[in-house]
Amino acid sequence: MRVTIVDENAIDRAVGARIALRRQALGLTQSDLARGVGISFQQIQKYERGENRVSASRLYGIAATLRATPADFLPSKGDLELGEDWLADLRGLTTLPEGRALALAFPTIADADLRRCLSRVVEALAAR
Repeated sequence: MRVTIVDENAIDRAVGARIALRRQALGLTQSDLARGVGISFQQIQKYERGENRVSASRLYGIAATLRATPADFLPSKGDLELGEDWLADLRGLTTLPEGRALALAFPTIADADLRRCLSRVVEALAAR
């Protein structure tokens, strides 16, 4: 069985954007992340823009530095189908202190049902 891969560059950009969002949520600069991983900040820039593909071993190091798992940076099929507009929305979240706090705390909620409930509450409040 052959699996069709979506635009690989879109995947690279999505991974890079998720790295940037997590880094920003933690209040780290590209230089901070680069030091933690042991690479140049220019390489982090290229990863975050999706210009260079992140190897699995490098993604593991980035994830460890950002207190996350490699899987946290991989987009779902649904994310890719949304296109890249969702990235602007996520970047907007991390521009506010409250958004950064939410972005930091949300992935640490272990209970998936609780995360879904919290998402519904936030969506309901936003719709008011």
